[in-house]
Amino acid sequence: MAAFSHKTELRLADHLKPDSRLTEQGEARLTAAVEEALRIAEDKGVEDLLAFATSAVRDAVNGDEVLARVRKRTGASINALAGEDEARLTFLAARRWFGWSSGRLLVIDIGGGSLEVAAGMDEEPEAVISLPLGAGRLTRDWLTADPPPPGEVRKLRRHVRAEIARQAGVLLRRGTADHVVGTSKTFRQLARIAGAAASSEGPYVRRFLEHSDVAAWAERLAAMGSAERARQPGVSAVRARQLPAGAIVADAIMDLMDVSQLEICPWALREGVILRRLDVLTLEAT
Repeated sequence: MAAFSHKTELRLADHLKPDSRLTEQGEARLTAAVEEALRIAEDKGVEDLLAFATSAVRDAVNGDEVLARVRKRTGASINALAGEDEARLTFLAARRWFGWSSGRLLVIDIGGGSLEVAAGMDEEPEAVISLPLGAGRLTRDWLTADPPPPGEVRKLRRHVRAEIARQAGVLLRRGTADHVVGTSKTFRQLARIAGAAASSEGPYVRRFLEHSDVAAWAERLAAMGSAERARQPGVSAVRARQLPAGAIVADAIMDLMDVSQLEICPWALREGVILRRLDVLTLEAT
């Protein structure tokens, strides 16, 4: 587990213009966060930095320009991960957490900008998909009010299900999963709302999420305002607005992949990046 952790909520997806350009404010927030992270890393004696960006920067038409300016100002070299690579690294983290006895894994990650799904028997998944169905992106592009009008919720639900259905066959053809795993804040919040143990009880407490609970809460959350959602157990105020969209995605992927239950994995993309780096260092040392 991590010896030290620090997190800053950037919500860069909220700073994308209609033409998919990252705003100056978004770039400034990113630069400030990188500078802060570098200061903390120096204070903690960090010797090896692994910096990466995900969907919000990857999908921005000016993403490469933004990263180049951030590198010039801070000295940090940041690479934008492809969506498929996000899926592979998250899958690696889940495999290492649950081990080989878990058999064929299906790993689902709902981020702010994209949905990643991977399946396979080994540490390298046999099939991966990455779709622009992140909770933040969908909230920004499809829902105009809080709570959202029922008509918008129905349109979003149809859109999400159509997008997933086009790709689900890639994963379903590989066979039935022995163990389905959910990562990301969306799944952790839904599991907590549905009665799973709080994060304060530690990462080794097993937490499960039933599809029946997800389907019910997807409907309830869409009818609530952000303030009421934030009063639900485990829901943070900064994530409350985008939770209905995240729940709609969770409901759709579990339904279309015929998943009745999944288990929450404490490890995700960050741990996958670290594990891959450690693997490389081990090979170099032998």
